[in-house]
Amino acid sequence: MRILLLLAALSLSAAIPAAAQTAANADATVRQIVSSAQFKQAAAALDAGHDQWVKDVITITEIPAPPFKEQARAKAYAEMFRQRGLTDVEIDEEGNVLGVRKGTAGGPVVVVSGHLDTVFPEGTDVNVRREGDKLFAPGVGDDSAGLATMLALIDAMKAGGVSTRSDILFVGTVGEEGLGDLRGVRHLFNKGKYKGRIGAFFSIDGGGMDSMTTAGTGSKRYRVTYKGPGGHSYGAFGLVNPMAALAQTVTDLYKLEVPTKPKTTYNAGVVGGGTSVNTIPAEVWLLVDMRSESAEQLGKLEPQFLAIVERAVAAENAARSTSEGSISAEPKKVGDRPAGQTPPSADIVQFAEAAYRTEGINVRRGASSTDSNIPMSLGIPAVTVARSSSGGRAHAPDEWMGIEKVPNVKLRRILLATILATAGAR
Repeated sequence: MRILLLLAALSLSAAIPAAAQTAANADATVRQIVSSAQFKQAAAALDAGHDQWVKDVITITEIPAPPFKEQARAKAYAEMFRQRGLTDVEIDEEGNVLGVRKGTAGGPVVVVSGHLDTVFPEGTDVNVRREGDKLFAPGVGDDSAGLATMLALIDAMKAGGVSTRSDILFVGTVGEEGLGDLRGVRHLFNKGKYKGRIGAFFSIDGGGMDSMTTAGTGSKRYRVTYKGPGGHSYGAFGLVNPMAALAQTVTDLYKLEVPTKPKTTYNAGVVGGGTSVNTIPAEVWLLVDMRSESAEQLGKLEPQFLAIVERAVAAENAARSTSEGSISAEPKKVGDRPAGQTPPSADIVQFAEAAYRTEGINVRRGASSTDSNIPMSLGIPAVTVARSSSGGRAHAPDEWMGIEKVPNVKLRRILLATILATAGAR
């Protein structure tokens, strides 16, 4: 027994220095990068280019990019890539904008991305209003700021004459929001020309100075269509009503208990259908979102929801007359975002934490649903990092972001150091 305990103690003592050494190596790598003349020139360019960054945020925001209609913004963003000297600039089959900053040694590609689309429908007023150090507009932060930050990083690398071993592929993705279901980044990893060549992935799509996403929250989304015979609200009163089955579905869904850790959630978000106030509807529909940090918990929640739909339909058919026909429900999966995680020991995380430490910030790791979900689910190291130092009201018409110079330049220095460390700055 004493021998076993001694061996266990020796094993533990050996493991602790190894973990500390990983962080120490990352710190040394990042310190070497930020102390170089090239990085200092690049950092000076970030500072001098702050006003241009603000202008780029405004320009991008005011080009509408509603769900599945990102083409105008994609075309403009591709031209911005060309103007900044990226090579192999193209808009791929899915609508993503791609541009390359060539490395010196080939090997796995490092992707730096932001998403082109917003959640706001066609016709939304996207004119930007500035009040002091804040910009207000739908989508101004999410993710116009991320796209503008990519441009600032490209400018800084060029100004500093920075070189990296790996190619850096800059990407403006489509379909990150809502029912887009990450279609742009799915294409990038599963069908695009860079399939199998990507070794690390950054999504610039977070907010705040001290947090980054290292875990991808998975989601399942359903559109459930309920159908019935319909009829006059007075003359056909007593017939089955698909609206009642829909309502019972929502009521029973909200009786489900889900764990708080790992965080697991559900939401009945949108309903539609019907003809008039005095008509029993022949068809109604419901959109439901379910999320979890755990693929296992999400796998448990999904069949529970589908069982609720079946019971709600059966209950309505038993409660009222089916003489003209019965109620049916058709659940259709319209979103499936895989859960995933980048381990704390991964180089991309270690370099990011080291870069934050050089600026005196202890960054927090968190979970969210972003483009990084796809590479994380494939085992490819990925993180989602902040696009601006502050912001709020994302997905709301009065969305805002802070454009104060000092914290935002600091954040871009952190991003630059992390990306260069990951891509192998020379």
